[in-house]
Amino acid sequence: MHTILGANGTIARELGRYLPPLTAEPLRLVSRQPQQLNPTDELVVADLTDPAQTARAVAGSSVVYLVAGLPYQVATWQRDWPRIMTNVLNACEQHGAKLVFFDNVYMYGLVEGPMTEATPFNPISKKGEVRARIAHQLLEAMQAGRVEALIARAADFYGPAIANAVPNQLIFDNLKKGSAAQWPGNPDLLHSLTFTPDAGRATALLATTPAAFGQTWHLPTAAPALTARQVAQQAAAAYGTRARISGLPKWLMRAVGLFVEPVRESVEMFYQYDHPYVFDSSKFERQFFAPTPYAEGIRQAAV
Repeated sequence: MHTILGANGTIARELGRYLPPLTAEPLRLVSRQPQQLNPTDELVVADLTDPAQTARAVAGSSVVYLVAGLPYQVATWQRDWPRIMTNVLNACEQHGAKLVFFDNVYMYGLVEGPMTEATPFNPISKKGEVRARIAHQLLEAMQAGRVEALIARAADFYGPAIANAVPNQLIFDNLKKGSAAQWPGNPDLLHSLTFTPDAGRATALLATTPAAFGQTWHLPTAAPALTARQVAQQAAAAYGTRARISGLPKWLMRAVGLFVEPVRESVEMFYQYDHPYVFDSSKFERQFFAPTPYAEGIRQAAV
């Protein structure tokens, strides 16, 4: 059994698409309100902050995927992420399951140059501190031999049918309506974006490659990185509309954040948008497959 913890998100959906051709084992989808992706999927309702429910959800699994998302709130992350990681590690150790953790880049902090698997953790945000803490939990468990695991790490997302990714919300959705695209900070800085179908396919491939375990992998992300303005230009061409984009300054986001919580919660991550954000996935590409070029990814995302 391959078990997906946090089964209603974008990456879970892509895993549900790419895993069946790679493994004969069925899928178990776990969340508070799981929904079937394939006719044979098993659905399990569980709260991952509860140790007993997590252990029951993992029982019988050969591979577990931790792809859960939490509300974008510092307090929630600080309270729940360490609990979830502890519960999942204990459950995988108890039941002898391998663990695949889908991670982001917040723990790296502000990086000069490309981010690689060797980039040290240096978080400069509260959310980054949380991500560093749970990544260290997992790495320590791996080193101690408690679990066999791998970390699959992605840059910011873009892709088809995504509701909450910044490029989709501020560039694609606005251009589709005929409005000007928007971008936090400077739209003329390089900003790597991971195409979600590539992320799902790559994670499924890593999980079914025994030699991939015990390592951190940057998931395939096209290079060279584009600027937000370049993304907007390509998306506008796909929609047949004008390529207009404006940057959202930090002071404006702070002002809006006084009244809109998601904006307020995103201000501490502004450093990702007023400096170049370049993600290197060459390790994965050398051993598996090349990422979808931006031109094709943007064409598919511009729906």
